[in-house]
Amino acid sequence: MKPNLTVNIAGVKLRNPTMNAAGVLGLSGSLLRRIAEAGAGAVVTKSIGMKAREGYPNPTVVGVRCGLLNAMGLPNPGIKEFTNEIKVAKKAGVPVIVSIYGLTANEFAAVAKEAEKAGADAIELDVSCPHVKEVGSQIGQDPNEVSKVVRKVKSTVKKPVFTKLTPNVTNIVEIAEAAEKAGTDAITAINSVKAMAIDVETKKPILANKTGGLSGPAIKPIAIRCVYEIYEAVKVPIIGCGGVTEWQDAVEFMLAGASAVQIGTAIFYKDLAVFDEVIAGVQSYLAKRKYGSVKYIVGLSHKR
Repeated sequence: MKPNLTVNIAGVKLRNPTMNAAGVLGLSGSLLRRIAEAGAGAVVTKSIGMKAREGYPNPTVVGVRCGLLNAMGLPNPGIKEFTNEIKVAKKAGVPVIVSIYGLTANEFAAVAKEAEKAGADAIELDVSCPHVKEVGSQIGQDPNEVSKVVRKVKSTVKKPVFTKLTPNVTNIVEIAEAAEKAGTDAITAINSVKAMAIDVETKKPILANKTGGLSGPAIKPIAIRCVYEIYEAVKVPIIGCGGVTEWQDAVEFMLAGASAVQIGTAIFYKDLAVFDEVIAGVQSYLAKRKYGSVKYIVGLSHKR
C-alpha cells in the first residue's frame, strides 16, 4: 500500500504536501489551475493588495549562479479585480491560498475579507517581501507589527491565516512566536533573502530597484535552519519554502519540521514537472522506510 501523502494544515486539507510559492505563476486563475493539474496539493496566488500596483520597471529579474534575484515590486491588479481569478482557480479542486499584503493592519484585514468572500481557503500574510518599502519585511521585522496584522486579520476572517516570515531578521523565532501568540494558524518560512547583483561592465546594479530577493538553491540551508528553529519554538504547522528543487529538499524540510513545502524558483528550472518529481520522490522515500504517512517524518530530526 502506498504511503499516505495527505496533510492537514489548520483545517486546510491537501492531497499532498506541495504547493507553489507566492509570486510564481500565481497572477491568474488559469495558471493556478495548471499548477494544480501538474500535481500540487494546493495553489498560492501572487501577493495581492487593496489597490492595483504596477511594480518596478525592468530589469526585475536576473539569474545568478545560485538561483534567481528579483525585485518585481508586487505588481497586481488589486483585490477587487482579482476576485474572479480566485473563483477560476477554485475550479481546479485544490485549496486556494491567497497571499495578501497591506500598508497597515486594517488594510491587510480589508484585503483578507475580500479574498475570503471570493472563495479563498486560507489567507497567507506577506509580511516578508524584501524589496518594497512600507510593506513586507518592514512590517515583518517587527514582532509588534506582525502581531497587529495577525490579530486584525484573524478578527476579520474565519478562514485559516498563514503568516509568511522574512529571514532578514536577527531572530526569526521571536517573530514566529509573536505571530503564534497573535493567533496565526500556520507559519510559512521563508521568503527570499535580500540581495543584489552588479554588472561589471556598466558598474551599476542590475536590478532597477538595485536590491531584490534571492531565491533558489542558495537559500535552502538558511530556510532549513529557520524551519528547524521555529519548530522548536511554536506549535502551529510550518510550511517550508526556499530552494526546494529535488524531492530530497522537500524531505529535508519535513525532517526539520515542515508539514508541507512551497516550490518556486525550481519551476523556472524544471517547469511544472517538478511537482510530480518531488511528490513521487517523497512517496518512494516513505515507502522504502516503511512510513505509512508523510506526517511521521515531520520534525523527525528533532528526535534523533
